[in-house]
Amino acid sequence: MPKPNRMFELSIDDLALIESALREKKHAHSHIVPEVASGESTARDIHDLLGRLHNQKVFYRPASGPYVGG
Repeated sequence: MPKPNRMFELSIDDLALIESALREKKHAHSHIVPEVASGESTARDIHDLLGRLHNQKVFYRPASGPYVGG
């Protein structure tokens, strides 16, 4: 039985494109009937996936000196 590929080589632009597509799908899904056919992603599944992508990001913070956000 083949093993799943666990090593992905995606760029930041690739991830941004994936997130954008998921947000559009979620927005489009919110305008249709809440009950969808089995096998199709629900808005909740998309929301959870977007959350997991967000939680894997490493946001920049300078190593030395005060952090000034904004």
